[in-house]
Amino acid sequence: MAMRSKKCVLTVLALFALSTLTLLFIRTSSDSCNTALLQLRLLEPSQTRTESSSEPNSNPLHFMKSKLVLMVSHELSLSGGPLLLMELAFLLRAAGSDVVWTTIQKPPQTDDVVYALENKMLDRGVQVLDGKDEKGVDTACKADLVILNTAVAGKWLDAVLKEKVSEVLPKVLWWIHEMRGHYFNVEYVKHLPFVAGAMIDSYTTAEYWKNRTRENLRIQMPETYVVHLGNSKELMEVAEDSVAKRVLREHVRESLGDDIIAGVSRGKGQDLFLRAFYECLLLIKEKKLQVPSLHAVVVGSDMNAHTKLETELRQFVMEKKIQDRVHFVNKTLAVAPYLASIDVLVQNSQGRGECFGRITIEAMAFRLPVLGTAAGGTMEIVVNGTTGLLHPIGKAGVTPLAKNIMNLATHVERRLTMGKKGYERVKERFLEPHMAQRIASVLKDVLRKG
Repeated sequence: MAMRSKKCVLTVLALFALSTLTLLFIRTSSDSCNTALLQLRLLEPSQTRTESSSEPNSNPLHFMKSKLVLMVSHELSLSGGPLLLMELAFLLRAAGSDVVWTTIQKPPQTDDVVYALENKMLDRGVQVLDGKDEKGVDTACKADLVILNTAVAGKWLDAVLKEKVSEVLPKVLWWIHEMRGHYFNVEYVKHLPFVAGAMIDSYTTAEYWKNRTRENLRIQMPETYVVHLGNSKELMEVAEDSVAKRVLREHVRESLGDDIIAGVSRGKGQDLFLRAFYECLLLIKEKKLQVPSLHAVVVGSDMNAHTKLETELRQFVMEKKIQDRVHFVNKTLAVAPYLASIDVLVQNSQGRGECFGRITIEAMAFRLPVLGTAAGGTMEIVVNGTTGLLHPIGKAGVTPLAKNIMNLATHVERRLTMGKKGYERVKERFLEPHMAQRIASVLKDVLRKG
């Protein structure tokens, strides 16, 4: 690789699953908050409430001290939902809450990931229960707040609580992240209209759920709160440390030559990204443009997967003879090194896009421009033409994405300016204290109802 000879290399990173993989970096920050930036925005304008900024404690979740909170996750894995819930668990523990975690589905055999994550929670003072443990019913009845995570977690209500369901529903906050149609199963969400509230990561997803549940399932959403996520204090410290970033950048660029098997999924758009990347290389050659050596890094979603799509991606790379330009990397918790090593982030999720897309705001914190699909939560994060460039979903987006890659590869100043604007946008609205304040507003409302 050109990186090994210290040449200037522009890398375009298709980081699709990593938005869900940074949550173990989360810590609670005691930084004061500007309420003009942090105020929760609810789905319906008529439901908007203004929170006072005159709290005696700088932690916006201070009112949760000594509250008993039960968190119910459909699984414990390195995917987005469970790690987001863990992040909230740690924020609540830092505020003095008693937090109990239960997982509905666990692998029959000992699983290294489950073991590591459970121990992480235990180390932070979170009590862990088995999903079928009778203590879960008792805890749910005693809890001040029950948080269900993802639509699939709805199965737990009838399966475990049984006749106690109606007693618990008024204090349930349902945190929904899904955008795919198969989650609209009445067996999952039949109790949704009766909970205290639903919390969703983007306005696009909230509107989709509102319409889909009404039209397809004939049920009504409860009061729905939109809460944009935020970057952790730890990630921001690395992103703002030029020395640390330089060290990480050099380390990752020197190691990318290793042959690493990647896990991928078609919904994340890696196949279309690679087609756009190849088309970009052809455009550069055809126009005889003078640009740095262009490399693509594809980070997958499951290190153990050997799927048909993965085989197709590798075959495409071999057929186009771009093995020296494309690098596959496993799903990983170590996000910062990759963000420090790249120049552009491609968020190419297909269909309805990402519910939010945590990796997008993380990349912007590292002053990276974002090339994203014009769908889902990405449109609520990226300001098209200012912090990045948007392209259509599907095959129609391949050529526009190729041209956008070429555009940023050939216009260094524009790339740097977009990165700077993205960083400023993160500082204004996508930090951990912002997220904590938004969630605090939701929890106050739900506790009041309960």
